[in-house]
Amino acid sequence: MKKQLVSFFVSFIAAGLFTACQAPTKRIAAAAPKTAEQQLAGPSVLEEKSSAQAAALTAAKEALDPASRESVQTPSQAPAPDLSSSGTALRLVRVLLAENITSASVKHSGRIYIYTQDLRKKFKISAPGTLTLRALKSGQIQAGSLQAVQPIIIEPAKDTTLTWDNNVYTGKLIIWPERKKFSLIEYADLETYLYGVLPYEMSHTWPLEALKAQAVAARTYTLKTLETTQHKPFDVYSDVRSQMYKGGGTQYESVRTAVDSTKNKVLTYEGKLFHTFYHGNCGGATDSVSIWNPSVKAIKPLDGASCGYDTHSKTYQWHMEIPREKIENYAQQSGLSGKLKNIKVARKTRTGRATNITLQTSKGSKTMPCNPFRLAAGLRSCKITKIHLQKHSVLFEGRGYGHGIGMCQDGAKGMALAGHSYEKILKHYYPGSKLISLTK
Repeated sequence: MKKQLVSFFVSFIAAGLFTACQAPTKRIAAAAPKTAEQQLAGPSVLEEKSSAQAAALTAAKEALDPASRESVQTPSQAPAPDLSSSGTALRLVRVLLAENITSASVKHSGRIYIYTQDLRKKFKISAPGTLTLRALKSGQIQAGSLQAVQPIIIEPAKDTTLTWDNNVYTGKLIIWPERKKFSLIEYADLETYLYGVLPYEMSHTWPLEALKAQAVAARTYTLKTLETTQHKPFDVYSDVRSQMYKGGGTQYESVRTAVDSTKNKVLTYEGKLFHTFYHGNCGGATDSVSIWNPSVKAIKPLDGASCGYDTHSKTYQWHMEIPREKIENYAQQSGLSGKLKNIKVARKTRTGRATNITLQTSKGSKTMPCNPFRLAAGLRSCKITKIHLQKHSVLFEGRGYGHGIGMCQDGAKGMALAGHSYEKILKHYYPGSKLISLTK
């Protein structure tokens, strides 16, 4: 038991060492296109807790026996990953599953261990069952019969899975107190994390070479993100703000093959990882990342590429009717009141993707970036080919799905169906990048 406690907290603290699409995007029902837009929007709501976390991690470190202390580093001591030879370093991904909640039920298929972060309170449950989590009015959190003001850890024993919100997880769950509420964070092994990403960013039924390309892109994106999150309570969101993730406990054979056969494979440019953005459908060609987000410097792999392999998809061409009222509400939020009179593309890229649109109302007109507008309106992309004002709605026609940066997922599928390898797919959509292995 003591050995298990020590092992857990070594891994718990070591996660700070290597914490690493936007991602990217798979189409989930009729929701807004999946993109990494929100990832660059600002600091997490949990970020202010980072100093308290560092103190708590230090306390947990002191609770370990002397033999273990020597091998543990706090996040502030963490070196950057060595891409040239590091294949043995522990790579954990801290995934924010839920935030600002007051209760949750976690099913466990077998034995679990429950601890406070400082190890002063701990117990185990041997039989399968359901653990109730609650935020108390006192500011404490409760897991089963254990109450504390500090984070509580639920560690599944070997072969035990944890189920929350109908998703199955295999990593440790951290219950993080947050203003009389709590957040739920999973500590997942990187490769297991990818098992839970691929089926929701691509269909598990897609060609294997496309899934392999997705595995490399998702792994690279994750590790690049981990470079800047050491002092935060979590690394990635479990939704489109990072990458779609629904737990690594439910696995598909095709996904396992794609992840396992590309293990440790990542993309670099000039010897460094980069954010390997991806999206659903580019509508014929991808664009430069600096067009999507002017604050991001364009590099060759993210400067745009031709496609031609995405025409098989239903989202290659589309038309959508958006209520006038919805557009007028967005205009009002942007400082432009009045009834909608006209919409036009004010500026577009060489591939035809709008970068700016102009809204004209009875009170005036305003030109604004297209991407926030398309997210608010629910348009599939900014590659708008036609706009027609109707009595109660606006008809938009266009191409593609998502932000149009990096790898086109439908294009990757098309290339795989045409017989191209995952290496060829990655080279095509990330020109100038280099595929390397993190192990020698």
